[in-house]
Amino acid sequence: MSIKVKIINDPVYGFIRFPEPELIRVIDHPWFQRLRNIKQMGLAQLVYPGAVHTRLAHSLGACHLMGKALDELKAKDICPDKDECVAARLAALLHDIGHAPFSHSLEHTLVGVSHETLSRLIMQRMDKEFGGLLTKAICVFNNSSSDLPAIASAKVGSGGYLHQLVSSQLDVDRMDYLNRDSFYTGVSEGVIGYDRILQMLTVRDNELMVEEKGVYSVEKFIIARRLMYWQVYLHKTVLGAEMLLINILKRAKELARDGYELFATPSLNYFLYRNLTEADFIENPEHLDNFCQLDDSDVMVSIKVWQTHEDKILSTLCKMLILRKLYKVLLSSQSLAGILKEKVERVKYMLGIEDKDMQYFAFTGVTSNSTYNQDDERIKIETKNGTIKNITEIDDSLVNQTLARAVHKNYICYVQAPVS
Repeated sequence: MSIKVKIINDPVYGFIRFPEPELIRVIDHPWFQRLRNIKQMGLAQLVYPGAVHTRLAHSLGACHLMGKALDELKAKDICPDKDECVAARLAALLHDIGHAPFSHSLEHTLVGVSHETLSRLIMQRMDKEFGGLLTKAICVFNNSSSDLPAIASAKVGSGGYLHQLVSSQLDVDRMDYLNRDSFYTGVSEGVIGYDRILQMLTVRDNELMVEEKGVYSVEKFIIARRLMYWQVYLHKTVLGAEMLLINILKRAKELARDGYELFATPSLNYFLYRNLTEADFIENPEHLDNFCQLDDSDVMVSIKVWQTHEDKILSTLCKMLILRKLYKVLLSSQSLAGILKEKVERVKYMLGIEDKDMQYFAFTGVTSNSTYNQDDERIKIETKNGTIKNITEIDDSLVNQTLARAVHKNYICYVQAPVS
């Protein structure tokens, strides 16, 4: 009997293979297919028209890179067995399955529970449905190495470095989204030498690290991430669009709480009229069932209808998004409090908005980019003489001099012109 192999033509990597039946079962599951309808980059398409790729494509790409990473480790006799390879690939495939509509934009506005928590809960539900198929993948996702058997040939446990490949400062998630987001936005600064990094991976005492000759490729990876954040992810217009979307849902939930009737699809309605916690999701499986029916289309069709809602604030915000009359955004390392007062007075006069509602039309905040976090699990380098160093300890390392410093910027968002 021949084994079914799924081959997908990915625009970033070309033809990628999924020969494992376990992966095919998960890919075909409706909860994974939901990711087709969730944009990877939220509203970045309003600035970069090509940025309409999905969480599903990214998840497939991360799974592909996990396979390549494991192949490189096998070639160095760091050999997880077949079951553990499948578990790692499944963990990479499912790492983002808990994302809310428009990815990070509505993560703490619409649902109020992190996508990592929801991913774990979804994996646990799917594991029961599949009769334990995802048990080891959940261990890798959670970094529960004690639940997995040791690898005799490598004399290490299998949880630590496999989890690092799924989630760390040098993981297949970041490698894929940098390459993929660069491809679809046309911002070439995000291109990284992922193949070189994967070839330089090694493991010592169950911990993932990079051979010394791969240092420059890792530095390029970190530089690319920094550039992509300020040029794409935290681009001022992208930031303004996402804040507008957040405020639309914030206002909608406020009206729902006050008893207003709002048009919404059944899935969106469920969350507009409820404020749920992680404990709620754990105790009542109905919440997760409804979440797994929710995607970008639910939000956008409702916003289109809300343009004519009787509430002036909601209708104005929705028109701004649909017509792409977004907030004007200023970014600065200096305080913008003085400018805010000026903008508030102008917007009040222009729109006739009361003071209590000005938070929707003129406001300040802080955004930050920590390209390499020294307080997080660090990227380690195995030097030629066998010693282990953090990348910040490598002589003349750019990471030590520049990239490990977090950058914080103040921003102000305000309405620039009336919305007809």
